[in-house]
Amino acid sequence: MKMTGAQAVVNSLQKEGVEVIFGYPGGGVLPLYDALYDSPLRHVLTRHEQGAAHAADGYARATGKVGVVIATSGPGATNLITGIATANMDSVPMVCITGQVGLSIIGKDSFQEADITGITTPITKHNYLVKNPKDLPRILREAFHIAQTGRPGPVVIDIPKDVFTATIDYDYPEEIVLRGYKPLYEGKKKEIDEVAKALQKAKKPLLFVGGGVISSEATDLVRTIVDQYKIPLISSFMGLGAIEAKDPCNLGMVGMHGTVAANMAVMDCDLLVGLGVRFDDRVTGLLAKFAPKAQIVHFDIDPAEVNKNVSTQYRVIGHLRWSLQSLLESLEHKIDTKVQADWTLWLQQVQKWHQENPLTFKNSEKVIKPQYVLQELDRQTKSNAIVVTDVGQHQMWTAQYYGFHRPRTLISSGGLGTMGFGLPAAIGVQMACPQENVLLVTGDGSLLMNCQEIATIVEHQLPIKVAIVNNHALGMVRQWQRMFFQQRYSHSTFHNGGTDYVRLAEAFGAKGLRATTPEEVPQVIAKALEIEGPVFIDFQVCSEENVLPMVPAGASLDQMIEGVVD
Repeated sequence: MKMTGAQAVVNSLQKEGVEVIFGYPGGGVLPLYDALYDSPLRHVLTRHEQGAAHAADGYARATGKVGVVIATSGPGATNLITGIATANMDSVPMVCITGQVGLSIIGKDSFQEADITGITTPITKHNYLVKNPKDLPRILREAFHIAQTGRPGPVVIDIPKDVFTATIDYDYPEEIVLRGYKPLYEGKKKEIDEVAKALQKAKKPLLFVGGGVISSEATDLVRTIVDQYKIPLISSFMGLGAIEAKDPCNLGMVGMHGTVAANMAVMDCDLLVGLGVRFDDRVTGLLAKFAPKAQIVHFDIDPAEVNKNVSTQYRVIGHLRWSLQSLLESLEHKIDTKVQADWTLWLQQVQKWHQENPLTFKNSEKVIKPQYVLQELDRQTKSNAIVVTDVGQHQMWTAQYYGFHRPRTLISSGGLGTMGFGLPAAIGVQMACPQENVLLVTGDGSLLMNCQEIATIVEHQLPIKVAIVNNHALGMVRQWQRMFFQQRYSHSTFHNGGTDYVRLAEAFGAKGLRATTPEEVPQVIAKALEIEGPVFIDFQVCSEENVLPMVPAGASLDQMIEGVVD
């Protein structure tokens, strides 16, 4: 069938089952947008390309499907960069289609030309510059395959304008042949058996659940292991929601702002079993003293992750659905009553730590404490919303005080820590999950970074509830300055009194509410939840509050700060 390159792109997106695209048109992609005009694909026009990238990211995180974003050449494409890097760090499947100047003028500093494949090489799983129009169907097919197989990640397809307008014989390939790309789904049984033997010998095993458990849809298998053997578990930030927060075996988040019990368990366990984790620096603290008594096991689909940050004694490479099912089969009939008795004593010990060291804060009747806002949001939504966050103190308070009980209910930028992620990501999440309650928790600093997307939310009347933890400062920066820079608050406070977020929301056509006292908090949350459309709630919180406990950068996990004295 003959069609233009632009029509070939649209047809290929339909072949891949794409339903929603996020993007922003421009000269380099006008032929593609012209083809979209006649297609059934739903296109969401954001107000900035970065917003489109984060929206596609949020859509992918909430569904597990590939998020698709389109931008034009030059500045349109470079505006995607932060969104692409964010997705890459958190292993999110995305296909990013960018326009490029015509083939004959590439490399001549032409108007709105940027070397997007060169720029994105370090932050993508793969990228393409399409030089021959007939390659378009094959490249689209490969891009979706690469983005969602193995360790997921973003793929960029850069398409010159004259490739869009060229006529080709369209034939979408059924099979893919990619030399050198063969993700390992089923690993070595020998590696599984070695882990099973190590577990048999362990008296204090500890499961460490990461975002890979959620992205590989393996939470049910972790649940089976926990239910069957009562092994305590800790979670990375990205792993929250994999196992119910209230499960008796779940000690909560580990690391810099993790629970005391989770960090103490790492320091005392004798076998730490990492499942789909990166062992990043926010988790490990001082590497030389990380899990000092333990042998370490690492399950991951990406062999490059193993021994990257911590040295492991055992490794299992493969898809977690294969690995964990194989581990369950290998453990069957091997865990005798003596081993189980040791594990029961260990579980009782860590549960005692957890009960004696709960997350806590000193509430107030005069000023709004941010932790109280999160507790009240959790109570009134019954821990049943999909919660999107930006980055900063509010992000960590959300992790600590909102009860996540289902996978894919915490959507946040973990690895890159991207301020401005939340608002556009919430658009993608609500588009993907129209029947769910979507709650965005953001800070006054983060919200302003992509506040233009309020217009997108209002245009589509997305019923997102936005809780602004407004402390009139860049809260986490201010906290570090208070604790480690002698309270020298260099450019971290909004001295002009901040922005009026109620009027900002109303200027875009959304509903704005405000709470300035603790007693107003439950009232405005209840009112916001009753309103059908988008609502922005400005919580005027105490600016002096710190996220605690905290392991200072470069310290070991047992060097937690649990209180601050000025």
